[in-house]
Amino acid sequence: MEAIKQIVRVSKDREIRIKIPQYIPENEIAEVILIIRKKPDSFKQKISELKEAMRDNLFLDDLRDISKNFN
Repeated sequence: MEAIKQIVRVSKDREIRIKIPQYIPENEIAEVILIIRKKPDSFKQKISELKEAMRDNLFLDDLRDISKNFN
């Protein structure tokens, strides 16, 4: 089993083309899973999410670690 990740935008006609590498044999069975990431609706929502991040302990720990590494 092999996983190949491709990120594409949904077009107006709602069709997505999948590019299969040349080394994959013809008639091979492939399973396709579509995951939709909803983008933030507005600038205010983005700012709200950034403010929430400042209360996230894991995020703050990561920031401290990065800051120590640069010192």
